[in-house]
Amino acid sequence: MSNTVTRSIFGILFIGVMLAGLLLNQFGFAALMLFIMVTMMLEFLHMTVGKKFLLCRILAIITGIILFSATFIIIAYNYPTKYIAIALLPFAVLMSASLYSHDRGDFRDFSHILASLLYIALPIALSNLLVFRGGEFSGQLMLAFFIIIWASDVGAYVFGISLGQKYGKKLFPEVSPKKSWIGFWGGILSSMLAGLILSLTEFLPFGIVHCMILGAIMGVSGVYGDLFESMWKRSSDVKDSGSIIPGHGGLLDRFDSSLFAIPVGVLYLILLNLV
Repeated sequence: MSNTVTRSIFGILFIGVMLAGLLLNQFGFAALMLFIMVTMMLEFLHMTVGKKFLLCRILAIITGIILFSATFIIIAYNYPTKYIAIALLPFAVLMSASLYSHDRGDFRDFSHILASLLYIALPIALSNLLVFRGGEFSGQLMLAFFIIIWASDVGAYVFGISLGQKYGKKLFPEVSPKKSWIGFWGGILSSMLAGLILSLTEFLPFGIVHCMILGAIMGVSGVYGDLFESMWKRSSDVKDSGSIIPGHGGLLDRFDSSLFAIPVGVLYLILLNLV
């Protein structure tokens, strides 16, 4: 089976799983996001610290699970926000466990474990803010966010391959040699177009201007999310974060843009009192 066919088949399966998790019910959403978060944390920690710090890696993943679950319960069932402090317990144990590092080199490597929480667990936990309104679940806004992100990725790829490799300058050649400024602007235009279409079809419940601004800022932040993960992979000397999706690499490779774009989108909606 050719690589193109493999990528196409598993790409369709990936989209199907995403749609089912986002649109089925709140428990399907929680299961999907927890699986994505844990898998990405495992990939990131394998890439950065390898087999070291087994206990700390476990504690980090437990902290991430509790952070997401506490946020989910607080928002879905209107529990007091103070219960999110439960996540501090495994985090405190995690911090204390770092003191048992054998040397300073190990202690510096320990920072990657803390980075996994800030880089992966926190943005995934924030996704709960997009799917609940007054305790009622709806994955439509979250799906709209992913459509904007996917549109940006596709636009950047199409413009970058067709024009960026021949004309113009590279974006960050030392980090990702294939990314070009033409691809960058193509991605932004595509994400803004996606925002416009989502507004006109009322899939996004905001005005056209808000939706296009949302598309623009999520497109820009998504590019930096992609480059940020590329920097991690380059520093760790790996091509893909994992191999869970044949032909596509790991989940971190698929959601690197989302880890920057979703928090920025959430912040925009909160600051303008749209959610």
